[in-house]
Amino acid sequence: MATRNFAIRMIFLSENIVGILGNVSLLYRYLFLHFTGCRLRGKDLIVEHLLVANILVLLPTGISDTMIPFGWKNFLTDIECKLVFYIHRVARGVSIGTTCLLSVFQAITIGILSTRWAELRVKAPKYIGSSIFLCWVLQLMINIIFTMRVTGNWSNKTITKKKDLGLCCSVFHGRITVLLNTGLSLFPDVLCLGLMIWSSGSMVFILYRHKQQVQHIHRNQISPRSSAEARATQSILVLVSTFVSLYTLSSICFLYVTLSDNPSQNLVIFIAPVTACFPTVSPYILMSHDHGSLLKCDVMK
Repeated sequence: MATRNFAIRMIFLSENIVGILGNVSLLYRYLFLHFTGCRLRGKDLIVEHLLVANILVLLPTGISDTMIPFGWKNFLTDIECKLVFYIHRVARGVSIGTTCLLSVFQAITIGILSTRWAELRVKAPKYIGSSIFLCWVLQLMINIIFTMRVTGNWSNKTITKKKDLGLCCSVFHGRITVLLNTGLSLFPDVLCLGLMIWSSGSMVFILYRHKQQVQHIHRNQISPRSSAEARATQSILVLVSTFVSLYTLSSICFLYVTLSDNPSQNLVIFIAPVTACFPTVSPYILMSHDHGSLLKCDVMK
């Protein structure tokens, strides 16, 4: 059992290192281009915030959770536990929100093929900044509630109804309270998930219709802009489908641990690598699927 837990922790540590390196390197590329006179497009701003959120998902829990195999147990105080948990929850929510925003924005962008989308496509970039700001604010506000349920393992010894979450523990406040908190936690995520499925379906339909329209045109006559948008859309579709798959798996595990009075420690340990999968693979998905189509560099006048 101890050997298995140690192996999972080491996998999690490797996953965090790979994920942090990928997100930091891609974020550095954005910042470098920005400070060298490039004007980033709207969706590049969304990706920047996605990368920041991914780093914040991986960094706090990655450092603290991998200390356990080396004998560092119960070293977080009550406040430190709340802070680590809060940062992780906020960053995870922002990662979900920005992925949803990226998917919806790209669906609007390639909707130029339809006259119904033309006006919305012009207005959409103006609201990207405010949408990202709103995403951060909502997550900062919503997740304050959940820090009240988290405490350090070595503190509050008098509390008997506690649920071990590894580094920290969750205080049991009653079944109804747990259900209400779980519902409040999942509602924004389910809403984003629905929007992602809708926007992804729209993009698949638009790309299929566009392909049918240009089949009779020679490959060399296809607009480079159209080709770039198609590559960007395919990249985002892969990103969203990866997110939906991994999020569904992590949500099932999260619900079991949340609603169970005595969750399996193997499952508690397993949740961390699963939750870290999307923040780890997302920068590599963006880089591998022709990232140049996502990061359009226009020299500022």
